[in-house]
Amino acid sequence: MADRSLRGMRLGSQSLQSEEGVVFSGRTIARYQADDGTTFEVPFAEDAEIPETWTSPKSGKDGVLLEADGSRVVQEQTETKAPRTHWDMLLERRTRAELEELLEERLQYLRARRGKKQTIAS
Repeated sequence: MADRSLRGMRLGSQSLQSEEGVVFSGRTIARYQADDGTTFEVPFAEDAEIPETWTSPKSGKDGVLLEADGSRVVQEQTETKAPRTHWDMLLERRTRAELEELLEERLQYLRARRGKKQTIAS
């Protein structure tokens, strides 16, 4: 055993796996331009939906997607729907007159309850 030396390899420094027979997925390179004029590229999968804005990994500034000819992509402005409040949902179920009637009934009930407690405590 002394005449044979054992061979090893450094741990973690080299992979035993080869790239033989590996088919890489298709990529698309999207170019973005920040407000200060700097451009950066981001790789995406071919079938991915490319966003119109992306944050630069180096500067942290937001960039706008560029067309193939170098012009900026026109961003579509979508109308943002105002969130429904509790009042809006309540008005979908009842009219304002019904709500005022319910309020008056509850106020009468609370006033009657408060009056009873005062007489008991006295």
